[in-house]
Amino acid sequence: MDSGIERRLTNIFSADVYGYSRLMGFDEAGTLALLNEYKSVMAGLFAQHRGRVVSAAGDSVLAEFSSPVLAVQAARDLHLPALAVC
Repeated sequence: MDSGIERRLTNIFSADVYGYSRLMGFDEAGTLALLNEYKSVMAGLFAQHRGRVVSAAGDSVLAEFSSPVLAVQAARDLHLPALAVC
């Protein structure tokens, strides 16, 4: 029975900014500029691990990977002290 629906397994990476509302209240322009810079870095990193950003609304990012190993490697590489916002 072929219903015409393509099925596939995928792995989702989801992240958002801790303390985003507080950061926006403190410095909206600076927070948005830094957020956009980080989103660009994340998109490049995900691409290096054969992933792609499927949504980047507000302070959140959703990325899709075909392999759980690639998703975890991307998350590991993303978790760098240089990307932490205090």
